[in-house]
Amino acid sequence: MTHSPDFDYLLIGGGLQNALIALAVFDRNPAARVCLVERGARVGGNHLWCFHGSDLSQAGEELVRPLVVQRWDGYSVRFPAFDRRLDSPYTAVTSDRIAEHVAQAFAARAGSELILGGTATRVGAVSATLGDGRVIDARVVIDARGPEAHERDNVIGYQKFLGLELELEAPCTLAEPVVMDATVPQYDGFRFVYTLPLSPTRVLVEDTYFSDGPELDVAVARARALEYARAFGLGPARIAREEVGVLPLPRVSTATGKASPLRAGYAGGWFHPTTGYSFPVATRLALHIATTTPETLFDPPFDALSREHARQQRFACLLNRLLFQAMPEQSRRNVLERFYKLPEPSIARFYALSTTGFDRARILCGRPPQGLSLSHALTKGLFQ
Repeated sequence: MTHSPDFDYLLIGGGLQNALIALAVFDRNPAARVCLVERGARVGGNHLWCFHGSDLSQAGEELVRPLVVQRWDGYSVRFPAFDRRLDSPYTAVTSDRIAEHVAQAFAARAGSELILGGTATRVGAVSATLGDGRVIDARVVIDARGPEAHERDNVIGYQKFLGLELELEAPCTLAEPVVMDATVPQYDGFRFVYTLPLSPTRVLVEDTYFSDGPELDVAVARARALEYARAFGLGPARIAREEVGVLPLPRVSTATGKASPLRAGYAGGWFHPTTGYSFPVATRLALHIATTTPETLFDPPFDALSREHARQQRFACLLNRLLFQAMPEQSRRNVLERFYKLPEPSIARFYALSTTGFDRARILCGRPPQGLSLSHALTKGLFQ
């Protein structure tokens, strides 16, 4: 007698990637049996994600629309030499909203199961063993357990950040996000501050670094973020939420597996190698999985998706090597200053990880950013 698996899809890890996969599968195939295993108390963790207006396809927009908490018509950047406003819409999604919608989706489907507080000790092609000894079978397994599972020997640098959601005593005048204020003093590589007005009295201020090492002094970063908020006129305020992240950035692109268990999310290389952004790529993969079946998931359309993602990855990883190996720490800000002088469509496609050959030529060609050093590149091993 043939054994029937417990589920169609077994999702290991309850971060952004698997949350989107679950929602997409339920939307396209309500009868699908999905099991999601998350070690935390809820799906989504403690995060706020943003994406640009051109990051998602129409299908992607429809998928994430219920998760959106705020949308703006544009955003701005600031550098010592210039300020610039970009007309691309900008959208925010929170962990709270994701956790709410994922929990509701599972509760509405009797054949599916959301396991919180569970840890997978062994993950195979068609099953996983949990810490309590339970073995769960599935037609396909998707392992998306996050940055901590990323291949450390392929790390060239880190994006580190501390974000504070501030509850203000008085409404602020900031109407749109400042996604990169690089006029701040530079420490530990390239530093900028990211400011997001979530409501008239609630603002996210995030102190961000592109650094050689993973060390982040949380107390120092918190003090710098609060100092920036005061100087920006965001106060008095209390800290309503704090988020800390250290994201490894790869030296070279990583191969995408073509069999179950599929490594997805950050650990599988399904993210933007230069920015650490997850939303565009995670949404593309989720939609692909939802429009196939477990048996057809790795058919030719997956090959096409993987090849295009690998092509975009290779270029982004080249930029990582140039940023971290050809630019001294004190000069890295100049790279981003030059980048934000490009035409807006090229900037948008870069963030969406959908650059064209012309975009890549624009980014690489022309006058190099001030501080580019061949001797520094040789010392750092760029050409090895």
